[in-house]
Parts: sequence; structure tokens; C-alpha cells
Amino acid sequence: MVIAELTREIKAAIQNSDAPELEADYIIMEAADMTREEYIISKRAPLDGRIIEKARAMAARRAAGEPLAYILGYAEFMGLRFKVDPSTLIPRQDTETLVERAAELIGSADARVLDIGCGSGCVGISIAHFCRGAEVTLLDVSADALRTAEENAEKNGVCAKFARCDILSEMPEGEYDMIVSNPPYIETDAISGLQTEIKDYEPKIALDGGKDGLMFYRRIAQIGDKLLRSGGMLVLEIGCRQADSVAEIMSDYKEIRCKNDLCGNNRVLSGIKK
Repeated sequence: MVIAELTREIKAAIQNSDAPELEADYIIMEAADMTREEYIISKRAPLDGRIIEKARAMAARRAAGEPLAYILGYAEFMGLRFKVDPSTLIPRQDTETLVERAAELIGSADARVLDIGCGSGCVGISIAHFCRGAEVTLLDVSADALRTAEENAEKNGVCAKFARCDILSEMPEGEYDMIVSNPPYIETDAISGLQTEIKDYEPKIALDGGKDGLMFYRRIAQIGDKLLRSGGMLVLEIGCRQADSVAEIMSDYKEIRCKNDLCGNNRVLSGIKK
């Protein structure tokens, strides 16, 4: 069997995907340990049987609903590669808007940044990568997620600090110029209605924002009042219909601004400590 034939087979097997042809490409490249360039020029090349079986096994997992990122073991974000596993939320393009807004506000300043609920570390590590003057501390309640984030920092050549903290019951240490977060913001009762690949595979602790989806925003705004320096900034990813509610929670902050994602949806709110 040549690559082109296996690509067609896997594409047909993963029709539950929104992009079956693209995902088939990624599965075969991973199974064969090929770069995209090697893959493109090798479409008529025969494949070793072990590679075929590995690709088919990966495709079967995808057809069952498992997210491609968990099958591959990584996700691309802000042009960087991040290891992901079931202890971490999968980085999404929408969240790049959060990093972009944070980077706009930091500029070239030597800012101290706190990333609350870091998961894979994609937000804090990307900020540290693009804002070389920033000193970034990443927090998460999950020890497994923190280990993954530390590995991602090392792989991406970024120096950062890491700490385990349950922000709902504990107060982080330090004083910061910016707090950034992509917190859980799905309403508890809405989780069961999400796509299979989200509700059955991604960590619920990274999705569940409480009864109204706003539990973490209330706590982070409260934490920000204590940890941010005067003039410090709070930068939060939000659900596309949460802008007004989160802005009200941030009423003690000034210059509240909303930034839309590439689809035009409300995605990030920022404010300055009075």
C-alpha cells in the first residue's frame, strides 16, 4: 500500500472529523515519522506494514471520538508546539487572541505575569516566548498539568516559574503587573451537551465554570485586587456570550476593553486595576 491509498482509507474512516483529509495527513505523518515535506513528495511511496497498522490504530481512536491532539500527543499554538495529554485542555486558535492581547499590553516592558489555570502552559509560555522581558509564573491545581507545562517550557526554550495552587481556596503568592487566564467557563449543566471529543475526553476540571459559568471570573477578579500592582492589568478569555457578565464582575477595574477573535466573537476582556 502506498501513502495515497492509506490517506484515502483513513479519510473515509474518520468522517466524524470536521477536516478528515487534513487529519488523515497528520495521522500518517505521525505514524511514519515524516515531515510535511517528506509526506508531500512521497505519496506514491510504499509503506511498511507496521506504519500502516499504527496509522489504522490511530484512525480507529479518532473515529471513536478521541481528539486528534491527544492521539498525536501535541498541538500547535502561536506557531509553537505543545505536548498535550488528557490532563490538559487542548490549545485552541481562539485562545491565541488572549496571548495577542496580553503581548500588546506588555510590549517590551519587564512585566511580572501570572498565568492562572495554565494547563499545557500554552498561554504563559507563549507570552514568555514573544515578550522576552516578561517574568512568567504559571499556576494550576493539577500536578499532572504542571508537569506537562514544565516540559513544554523546556521544549520551547522558555524560562518560567511553576506552582500548584487551587485558586478557589488558596491565595497565590507574589505581586504582578498582569494576571492572564483562560479559566473554565462552561456552565456545569451544559457540559453534557458538548461534542463527544470535548465532554468525554478533555478534563472536566478545565471546562466546568460552575452553575453560571462565572465562578472562576469572580475569584480571579478578587485575587487580582490583592495581587496586581497599582495599574496592573487583568486579561481574561471569555465565552462569546459572557462579555457583559464578566465586565460587570470586573467593575472595580478601569478601561475595560473587549477584543474579538478571528471569527468576530467576543473573546478577551482586559482591565486595569484602579
